[in-house]
Parts: sequence; C-alpha cells; structure tokens
Amino acid sequence: MPVSDTPDWLSATRQPHPLAPDLHDWLFDQGSLTRRLTAQSDGHFDVQPLDEGWQPLRHDECTALGGAPGSIGWVREVYLRGHRQPWVFARSVALRSALEHSGLDLERLGSRSLGELLFSDQAFDRGELETCRYPADWLPGQVREDGLWARRSCFRRGELGVLVAEIFLPELWRAARVNSH
Repeated sequence: MPVSDTPDWLSATRQPHPLAPDLHDWLFDQGSLTRRLTAQSDGHFDVQPLDEGWQPLRHDECTALGGAPGSIGWVREVYLRGHRQPWVFARSVALRSALEHSGLDLERLGSRSLGELLFSDQAFDRGELETCRYPADWLPGQVREDGLWARRSCFRRGELGVLVAEIFLPELWRAARVNSH
C-alpha cells in the first residue's frame, strides 16, 4: 500500500463525528480485549496464529514506533476467535532493534494471547488508543472487507514498543447483537 494510502489513525478526541455508543465502547475500552472476548464468548475463546516473523514494517508502524521507514520488525498476525469464528484480526509489531535486547520472546507465543501477556506484565505502559477504518488490502483474504473499524495502541517497556492493532470483524458485531438481546 502506498504511503499516501496509509490510514489516518485518530484518538478519541480527534474523531470527526461522534461514534455510536456501542462502537465507542469497544474501540476505546481500556481493558484487555482478550478478557472481553472471553466473556463475550462465554469462555469459548481462542487465538489462531496466521503469520509471524521478521519483515519490513509498514510506514504507519515505523512512525508509531519511532523507527526509520522500512525498519525490520517482528510481525505477528492472528485471529481472536469466539466459538471458532474470527471476531478480531490482530497485527502486533515491534522493532527488531528494540525487541532483540528486551528479553521478550514473541516467537514462542504460539496460540497464547499477546494481549494477556502485555496486560499481566505491569512493566508495560499502554499508550493512547487510536482508531481508523482499516484498509481492506491489509486484511487476510478470508475477512477482506472495506470500512472495518480498527484500533491500535503501543505498549511500552523501556526502549521496547509493541504496537498492537485490532480490527473488529463482522462476526463479532453479530455475536454482540445476539448477546445484547
């Protein structure tokens, strides 16, 4: 995706239009999304790893992490699933230069939740939540759709920053509507 097509990530105070209350609640909830999805699914929650490894980070990721354009980083993409349905596509990235000296071993997470790890380690400080309409081209083919809402925040511990983006998929909204009735 060209740099000009990078989405404009906005904080809660910079939203151009008010968000529906339920959408705002999900996008700007400060708690653990893993815990919320586990509750939403009555405990039928799991993490399905899709892809992980060292690769060049996207321009918006380098900017958010304070890295040079084209920096290499660890990329982890997963589905957060409820009742075996993809509810959230999550992409987490960290700069190689910071990750290699951090003692954090993202390669060994497997099907464990990165969010649960970050929330359980009190050394990590969570930055501001930002939202956007996520580019369809950045999504896996199975869930590729225009206009899906996403949020991201950076968890920092010393020099290490872990940028976590979570894209809310239509199946989550269906499940949330069913559970609210």
